[in-house]
Amino acid sequence: MAARRGDGGGVPGGAGASAHGRLLHDPATGDALAAPLAKVLGAGAKKIATLGPTTVGDLLRYYPRRYQDPGTYTEMAQLVEGEHVTIVAKVVSATTRTMQSRPGAILAVRVTDGHDDLQLTFFARSRQRLFMHERRLVPGAEGMFTGTVGTYRGTRQLTHPEFLLLSENDLTTAEAQERARWPRPIYPASAKVTTLEIQKAVSTVLGPLTEADLPDPLPEDVRRRRGLLSLADALHQVHVPHDDAQWRAARRRLRFEEAFVLQTELARRRGDVQSRGAVPRPLRGEEHPGLLAQFDARLPFTLTRGQRAVGAEIAQDLARPTPMLRLLQGDVGSGKTVVALRAMLQVVDAGGQAVLLAPTEVLAVQHARSMSTLLGELAEGGYLSGATDSTRVTLLTGSLGAKQRREALLDAASGSAGIVVGTHALLAEHVQFADLGLVVVDEQHRFGVEQRDVLRTRFDVQPHMLVMTATPIPRTVAMTVFGDLVTSTLEELPAGRAEVTTVVVPADNPTWTARVWARVREEVDAGRRAFVVCPRICADPDLMPAAGPAGDGDEADVLGLDAGAPGGGPEREGEPRVLRAVDEVLAELRAMPVLDGVRIGELHGRMTPADKDAAMSAFAAGQLDVLVATTVIEVGVDVPAASAMVVLDADRFGISQLHQLRGRVGRGSDPGICLLVSSAPEGSVAAERLAALAATTDGFVLARKDLELRNEGDVLGGAQWGRSSSLRLLRVLKDEDLIEQARQDAVVLVADDPALDAHPVLLGAIQHELAGREEFIDRA
Repeated sequence: MAARRGDGGGVPGGAGASAHGRLLHDPATGDALAAPLAKVLGAGAKKIATLGPTTVGDLLRYYPRRYQDPGTYTEMAQLVEGEHVTIVAKVVSATTRTMQSRPGAILAVRVTDGHDDLQLTFFARSRQRLFMHERRLVPGAEGMFTGTVGTYRGTRQLTHPEFLLLSENDLTTAEAQERARWPRPIYPASAKVTTLEIQKAVSTVLGPLTEADLPDPLPEDVRRRRGLLSLADALHQVHVPHDDAQWRAARRRLRFEEAFVLQTELARRRGDVQSRGAVPRPLRGEEHPGLLAQFDARLPFTLTRGQRAVGAEIAQDLARPTPMLRLLQGDVGSGKTVVALRAMLQVVDAGGQAVLLAPTEVLAVQHARSMSTLLGELAEGGYLSGATDSTRVTLLTGSLGAKQRREALLDAASGSAGIVVGTHALLAEHVQFADLGLVVVDEQHRFGVEQRDVLRTRFDVQPHMLVMTATPIPRTVAMTVFGDLVTSTLEELPAGRAEVTTVVVPADNPTWTARVWARVREEVDAGRRAFVVCPRICADPDLMPAAGPAGDGDEADVLGLDAGAPGGGPEREGEPRVLRAVDEVLAELRAMPVLDGVRIGELHGRMTPADKDAAMSAFAAGQLDVLVATTVIEVGVDVPAASAMVVLDADRFGISQLHQLRGRVGRGSDPGICLLVSSAPEGSVAAERLAALAATTDGFVLARKDLELRNEGDVLGGAQWGRSSSLRLLRVLKDEDLIEQARQDAVVLVADDPALDAHPVLLGAIQHELAGREEFIDRA
């Protein structure tokens, strides 16, 4: 049964709705949902605005967080102590007095149902705070009262009961008894705005609205096929449910709508991209083998089955006259870079150029170096040592000297460099290419959306694009967040990769922490190397940057989790825990007897590019045994001899970041060990994160666990969307089937009506929901 329309919704303040009904339309557009709350609620709109809603539509989409059992409607003669109940009774008397034993006041209200009496008790710090209750709960006032039955000095009472007065809501006693059985919506409230005030505001705007005022973005055939409520019924039942079945059905419809609006726009974007032209870059035939065939012949290892399969998918995409938009995800060490390099060589063979965009200079340098090593003479184009049809790998970063920079720019503009590797420096307007055919974005989450899009949109004919991530994404997250990209996944690791054991070490256990450094010494004595990761660069706060990340931004993610971080655990005497810093840890380790003779260096984002490169090269070459670093080493760094990692303050890192860091060890044939030093108390969310990490090395399992532990509303990128939560009701893990259904329906609809000419309400919903957030939807 749908909630009755025009009755004020059955929540406090409903009677006032009709008085404001004439104001429920925006004078400029005639749109009821666009009407400012200030015109409808008057002075009360300012308080509601502190929660976010400023229009009628905003408030109607401010959904209850949960629903409370109102308590069994009970006759007063049958009240049992300890039960949560709702009664309908009339006020007999109300008195306010000052407490004698301690500061404060008490309002004692005696109510009756005509046969039995009950006391209602309200406490406050002063009599003034009880004035509003005292003014309303006058003798003769009848209402519904909800609370838990207690006893004081032999008298039954409800302490601080919630109440709804019948006269204020134009209810009869029979109607009140019926509504006493309805579930009570509980809204996300604040210290200034209570859930009852939100209910009253919702009632005021919802009561006068008709079906015509609530145009539905979901096409009728979709609603019918999926068995979904209309928008009008859904909004009434989500805010004023008569039973649990109603609010459940309403929430299901509204979750589907969220998914459908997003999937429709993603389908439109896919169609728009596919309608544009791209230069086909097909594979060379066997009769004319090029760089790719020569590269495959000289590979010192065998490609995995997954690498071959994904490579074939990418090769087919590159051969088409439409731009490739593909997301390549694979766990740490799954071999994505080799797959990307093979795609780049296919483009070079077809006469084009390829760009690899890396998030940090350390990683860009390493990519350029490892690609040149893998290609050998194939990367020495223009030199006597170069092979036939060889090309050149050019590095372009912001720290290059003037001469090197001119040479790199000339290589890119002339086409002599078939492969250009770089950082954000590649995005500058003066960087030109002879024939850019492929853009590869490594670790896409480390770039802003606009940055990733620069190279793709600069040219009249779009290059193909391959987006890579080593942070595994559950299927439905990829479908929701990257729905306009085709997704390929590398699920197996290359043969010969060693296992990595992960152990959580309590930071307050001296025996365990001493063993950490003894274990590092054992690894060094065995000819292997170790990373020590700190969340900060400098221990002295006066020397820290005033705002924003420094260098490669290697502190930003962790410092954002400082004092008060979810799951971080309580700090001593309310003070934030001082996180470990590279400079102090470096000094401590060099002074430790157990590490006497061990060569220890440092690496962080505030070092000069030359110093960073020197430190990384020395560590890779075995001239340093231990590298104390920040998260600048998080992605891509490949040192096969590194077998141990110690992460200090590990509870202040997220699962994905720790998994990435752990991926820096065990990349050779020796088994790896990752020691997570943590202060997280047992049972905290942070401790659960670390336990999950210690239990598995499967990045896809960890990705799901990560989403389960954190606010799933941020999945779509709250920071990019410009608000704290991107999702209202939809949950990408719990609603997998629903998202898949929405995707199927959206694809069919867009195929028939790409411009949504026949679905103007849906188009309006897309424009409203994505207003100001286009950069998210444009991430491909």
